[in-house]
Amino acid sequence: MKMNGAEALLACLQAEGVDTVFGFPGGAVLHIYDALLQSPIRHILTRHEQGAAHAADGYARATGKVGVCIATSGPGATNLVTGIANAYLDSVPLVAITGQVATGMIGTDSFQEVDITGITAPVTKHNYLIKDVNELPRVVKEAFHIARTGRPGPVLIDIPIDVTTAAIDFDYPETVDLAGYKPTEKGHPLQIERVLQAIQEAQRPVICAGGGVISAGAAAELRELAERRNIPVITTMMGIGAIPTDHPLALGMVGLHGLPAANRAITGADLLIAVGVRFGDRVTRKISGFAPRAKVVHIDIDPAEIGKNIRVSIPVVGDIKNILAALGEVLPAGGDTTAWVEQVRQWKADWCQATEPANGKVKPKEVFAAINAVTGGDAIITTEVGEHQMWAAQCCQCQAPRTFLSSGGLGTMGYGLPAAVGAQIGRPDKLVINISGDGSFQMNMQELATAVENDLPLKIIVFNNAALGMVRQLQEFYCEGRYSQVLFKFVPDFAGLAAAYGAKGIRIDRPEEVRPAIEAAISHPGLVIVDCRIDPVANVLPMVPNGAALNEMIGG
Repeated sequence: MKMNGAEALLACLQAEGVDTVFGFPGGAVLHIYDALLQSPIRHILTRHEQGAAHAADGYARATGKVGVCIATSGPGATNLVTGIANAYLDSVPLVAITGQVATGMIGTDSFQEVDITGITAPVTKHNYLIKDVNELPRVVKEAFHIARTGRPGPVLIDIPIDVTTAAIDFDYPETVDLAGYKPTEKGHPLQIERVLQAIQEAQRPVICAGGGVISAGAAAELRELAERRNIPVITTMMGIGAIPTDHPLALGMVGLHGLPAANRAITGADLLIAVGVRFGDRVTRKISGFAPRAKVVHIDIDPAEIGKNIRVSIPVVGDIKNILAALGEVLPAGGDTTAWVEQVRQWKADWCQATEPANGKVKPKEVFAAINAVTGGDAIITTEVGEHQMWAAQCCQCQAPRTFLSSGGLGTMGYGLPAAVGAQIGRPDKLVINISGDGSFQMNMQELATAVENDLPLKIIVFNNAALGMVRQLQEFYCEGRYSQVLFKFVPDFAGLAAAYGAKGIRIDRPEEVRPAIEAAISHPGLVIVDCRIDPVANVLPMVPNGAALNEMIGG
């Protein structure tokens, strides 16, 4: 079929099952946007290219599909970079399409020319610069294959403007054959046998579930393993939702601001089964104090992660879903872990029952208690980055995978609102709540226009303490309370801002207003911003100080 490069690109996206793209037009993608007029693919116009990348990321996390974003050359492309890096560090499948100056102008410092493939090389699984329109179908096919297989991640395709206008006899390839890219799908039988033996011998086992469990669609297999052998489960922040947070074996998040039961369980375990975890420093804290008594099993599809940060006794490389299923076929039920499980449950209960002193200020836990009570955990939660993010990770009820979307590895302020846009577009059947801080919210609040324009009934809860709260907390602990550039002299009226966008605004000043405000926000059919004035000196606790082990928590 004869068509131009822009039309061929959209035909490729259709062939890959793409129904939605997020983007912002410009000169170098002029013909792609012209072709979009005749395409069934839905385009969501964001108000900033970074918003497009984060929205595609949120769409991918909420749906399990590959997210797609488009930007023009130069500043349009560079504005995507933070979102691409965010997806890379959190293993999110993304295809970013950028326009480029004409092939004959590359290297001449032409208007809006940047070497975007060079810039993004460290933060993509792979990237392409297409110089011949006939390469386009093969490249798109490869890009989606690379993005969604193995350890998922972003791939960038840079397309010069003359390629989008060149003629092509379109034929989309049915298969991909990439020499050197063959992710391992099945775990080695001998290693699985070693895991089986280790589980049977363990008296204090713990499972640590990371984002890889969710990416692999292996939550059911993980829960089956835990229940079959009565093994407590902790999660990283990226693994929240891999097991329901109210499950009797669930201990919550581990790490820097992890829950006491999770941190103590790792410290006391004699077997740690790490599944889809990269053992980042926010999880491990002091390496020598991490799981000091445990034999470590590490299951991951990316062999580069195994042994990178933590000594591993039994490595198993392969697809997590396949490996856990294979393990379940041979692992007998039972195991005498009753005393261990009772101990960790008591640790969990002690923290859950702890209360903060009343001082007439709104406490973060009170807000999350109201959210949990009103939603029953049946919502998609997105977060920005900061104290509110950690409170959400500690307190939110999440009953299923792909319902807690947050920036983990990169820690990107401004992620949550555009991610909520993408999640709501991808899952229109779900309630989507963005948990934000007053600092993070102002990073990308222009995407309110995107939400309103597309009639998205997002609920945005701004934890407003008139500060960059997490940095303020760090300055309190590590700088003897010398606060530098973290206390805001001016904070917008976020409830009033909602009115400017034709949305509903609600303000919370006192504890007794929390539950009615949350009920009103969630029952409202449209977009709502809740300006929640929280205790300005509230800190995220527990906290594991720099250089300390997980069991050396402040406030734990």
